[in-house]
Amino acid sequence: MADNLTRILYVEDEPDIQMVARLALEALGGFTVEICSSGDEALQRAPGFKPQLFLLDVMMPGMDGPSTLKMLRALPQFSYTPVIFMTAKVQPGEVAGYKDLGAVDVIPKPFDPMTLASRVQDIWERCHG
Repeated sequence: MADNLTRILYVEDEPDIQMVARLALEALGGFTVEICSSGDEALQRAPGFKPQLFLLDVMMPGMDGPSTLKMLRALPQFSYTPVIFMTAKVQPGEVAGYKDLGAVDVIPKPFDPMTLASRVQDIWERCHG
């Protein structure tokens, strides 16, 4: 039986999107969400927060989502932590590329706040089924 998903680290540089996602994931999903505004911040805060899942925006200034994923994977405790990319770039070739990088799935942006938590939960269960 899989562990229940409770702790999500979300990396997103847009404050408006952070706010909507936090509401969607905490209020509707009952998750504990740690929000970071950059890949650097995620790398600093992830070890203390011990997330079970990473949600990564793809397009960010500085370190983008794929670079952030690579850096997180370099930390032994996160070498197998599931990662979901969130992006507006969801052509089949792009999605395949993200999966090649090690993402378990891709959630298109703009996302629906009403279904975001259940989407994340479904992906989690699929990873741990």
